[in-house]
Order: sequence, then structure tokens, then C-alpha cells
Amino acid sequence: MSERKVLNKYFPPNFDPAKIPKQTKPKDLQHKVRLMAPFSMRCESCGEYIYKGKKFNARKETVVGEKYLSIQVFRFYIRCPRCSAEITFKTDPQNSDYVAENGVSRNFEPWRGDDGTVVADEDDEEQEDAMASLESRTLDSKREMEIMDALDEIRTRNARSERVSVDDVLDQYSNEVKEQVQQRLTAEEERDNEEAAAAFKSADGATVRKIDPASSLAEQPVDAISLVRQQQQQRLEKNNRMAAGDQEATAAVINGGGAFAKPSAFKRKNDQSSSSSSSPSSPGNKFGIVVKKKKVDSTPIAAKKQNHTQAKPQTNALSMLASYDDDDDSDSD
Repeated sequence: MSERKVLNKYFPPNFDPAKIPKQTKPKDLQHKVRLMAPFSMRCESCGEYIYKGKKFNARKETVVGEKYLSIQVFRFYIRCPRCSAEITFKTDPQNSDYVAENGVSRNFEPWRGDDGTVVADEDDEEQEDAMASLESRTLDSKREMEIMDALDEIRTRNARSERVSVDDVLDQYSNEVKEQVQQRLTAEEERDNEEAAAAFKSADGATVRKIDPASSLAEQPVDAISLVRQQQQQRLEKNNRMAAGDQEATAAVINGGGAFAKPSAFKRKNDQSSSSSSSPSSPGNKFGIVVKKKKVDSTPIAAKKQNHTQAKPQTNALSMLASYDDDDDSDSD
């Protein structure tokens, strides 16, 4: 088995390399390559932004007749990812950069000048030139001194304003200014008093009376528990009065007097009292008092016991009143 990696190849003895036909290729032959966008750009056809680092399948060709110090310049063809318009750019060996050619405009980059060239760093130039670096340091120190002077002036002004008091400033005003200020303050106080008086007036213009804080109402706050106890006491007294009135009415009915007594009975009692007062034989005439004598019961004791043993019907106040009325009617007849 032959080796897979062979260093020497076999050439036959009759091999003639001059007889090999040469291939003629055009100078502007294009090759397919894979690359990334070297700078941020914008398509002029659709306005699509293409950022640096986006990958494309491009075609590469050599620019005929353009060289910089025997360095060949190459051109690349890509298409817009949105509208498929053709975009071309080429290398710039002089500035170590790329240049946009057709179908695209390069975005603004702050480190590049207006003409598209890279602006050199000032620090590098100063390092090369010692005098320029000395001048820059002198300007920086001068600027710092100006800033420090301005800060000192601000501090001095602030300290002066802190030392000045309000009384000293007011003393500098003339008497006229003080009078004007006093008048203005008096007018403002009067205006405040008028607004306060208007706020305490009702719709009809009457002044609303304030509660005197020294009054008894203010000194003795309302207690809910005491109010409830007071109401209960009043209710209990009212019930007691009503119960006493009912008892008096019931006693009057039982004794035959009161509101249920007939006028004829009262008239007869009055007549008897007047007749007894006119007779000289009755005792107590001079006081106008009617004296009734107790009737002597002549019933024997055995009969009383017999009567007590017999059952008696129960009588109430109304039955007694009815019997009393009947007796009065019979007497009047």
C-alpha cells in the first residue's frame, strides 16, 4: 500500500514542462470571497443601515492602474440585505482604511476629519515636539490659576453675605422706607381681619357667634354615660308617680269617693253639714265638723257567729260602687 502523503512525485523521463499549455486569465477576474463590512454605512437606495462587522458573500477584483507604493488596490462588490442594490468599496493603503465607491454613504465617525482622513492625535504630536508640550502645560496651569481665583472670590462673597444681619440691612433704609413698610404691613393685617370676619358671617350677613371656651359647656364636656343614667332616673320617677296616682284612684273608688261619686251624694253631705252647724245641740258646731255616731248593733252574738259561718259572695270595688249608687237613688226617691 502506497503512502498517503507523498513528498516526491514521479516524473517520467520524457516529461517536458514547456509542452504544457498555459491558461490566459483576464486581469480583472473576480473571485468569490466571504468578508465583513469594514465600516458602518447606509444604502442610498432604501436607507437601510449596514453596521460594521456584518457578513456578506462578496466578489473581489483587482483595480487596474491603481497602486500605492507598489501595493495593489482591491475592489469588493456586495448587495444590500433589504433592497439587493449593488454596493462597492475598495481598499485605501495610504490611510490603512477602506473607501466607499457606489450605492452607499459612510456614517459619521468622530475620529475622522471632514475629508475622510483620520485625524492625528495631539498627544502624539506633543510628544514629538517638546516646545509644544511645554506650551500646553503652561496654558493648563494658567487656566487652573484663573479657576482658583474665581473660587476664592465666590467664597469671599458668601462669607460677607453671612456676616450681614437683617437688622443692619433694615437700618440702612431711610425713615420713609420704614413708614412705607409699616403701612404695607398694617394694610395686610387689616385685610386679613376683614377676610376672617367675612368667613364667620352667615348667608344673611349675621355674625356667627363663637363658643366661649371659658363657659360651663366648654369646661364640662358631655358624658354619654351620665346622660343615659339621667334619662333612666327620670323614667323611674315618672313610673313611680304614675303608680302612686293609680293607687290613689283605686283607694278613692273603694271608699266610695273620688271621681265616681255622684253629685247628689256630695250635695246631701254638704246639706247635712250645714244643718248640723246651725243646730246648737250638735257638738263641734263652732268648728263646722259633722260628727257621726256609731250605731249600736243589737243582734245577738250567736246570730253573728251563724252569719259568719255562712258563705259570702266575693265583692270587688265595682260591685260595691253599684250597690252604693242604688242606695243613693232610693234615698233620693
